Amino acid sequence: MTPPIDQKREAIPRGALILVVLAAGCVVAISLKLAAGIVAPTFLALVLTIVASPVRDLLTRHGAPRWLGTLVAALVIYLGMFTLAFLIVVSGAEVAGILPQYASSLDSLLDSVKAWLAGLNIQPEQVSALTSSIDLGNVGALITSVLGSLVSVVTSVLFVLAVVLFMFVDSRQFIEHLGKITQERPAFVTAMSRFTHGTRRYLVVTTVFGAIVSVLDTLFLWFVGVPGALLWGLLAFVTNYIPNIGFFIGLLPPAILALLSGGWGLFFEVVIVYIVLNAVIQSIIQPKLVGDAVGLSATVTFLSLLVWALLLGGLGAVLAVPLTLLVKALLVDVDPRTRWMGGLLGDRSTTVPPAPS
Repeated sequence: MTPPIDQKREAIPRGALILVVLAAGCVVAISLKLAAGIVAPTFLALVLTIVASPVRDLLTRHGAPRWLGTLVAALVIYLGMFTLAFLIVVSGAEVAGILPQYASSLDSLLDSVKAWLAGLNIQPEQVSALTSSIDLGNVGALITSVLGSLVSVVTSVLFVLAVVLFMFVDSRQFIEHLGKITQERPAFVTAMSRFTHGTRRYLVVTTVFGAIVSVLDTLFLWFVGVPGALLWGLLAFVTNYIPNIGFFIGLLPPAILALLSGGWGLFFEVVIVYIVLNAVIQSIIQPKLVGDAVGLSATVTFLSLLVWALLLGGLGAVLAVPLTLLVKALLVDVDPRTRWMGGLLGDRSTTVPPAPS
């Protein structure tokens, strides 16, 4: 007679089982790191397909051929990616052209910093070593590098867009297959449905609020005269997808340029307005609307940001929440025996069965 599965598990020491799981996790992490150039754009294509699929469904429900709905949904994605890439390139070139104008302002600022540090009895050699690497050329190179990374992500067009089109074509078969196995594998179908719904709701809400923040930041920066207002508005939009630390990434460049162009008064004005706008919208309103659809606590979200950024780079940071939702769906939601772990991750919809009496 074959022993039950639970008895088989008991035959493996728990410590050995934990070590095996950790070793397998390390192998998967190393594999993801090595294949980041393929994995990250592929998952981006998957996320874009999930978000745009309602456009195709809406057209087909109104009598349009399925191929036409697929084409229109794909074109919506293509147009959005090309527009974002174009705006980043144009506004980035503008900022790179005006940076040299503030070289004298930077020198004056560094002189005041040196005087302040000298007043703290810091040796002149240490002050020079601290400030020697600060140069607008380095700042410009850093901005160019960051913009280049963003453009390369957005304009991995031939690969991402091809994968998007293939995913749209294959999505019908995938959905039909899920319908066929609903009775046999209900937990898997439910987990995939929750992942799709949660990802779509998260990205739609994040995109809407990112657009609101971007427009408000751009108008404010243009009104107070900070150079490159459009670029910093786009940066605020992109960094809105990066949980927890995205706000600080989007704040730093315009705050520095505000300091160079208008002094400390404009610097603090930019910082305060950014904090008010972004804190209220991104930290209070947006999380409430996303709510239980994500099912991840703040701690898990922050740790997932670090992990996915380490494994997949900048695109991993932008897609940290959808990636974590997929892992949660495959490892936690899909198995009733591990579904209790969802509560530990921040999923409020998770119910723990009562203990046997």
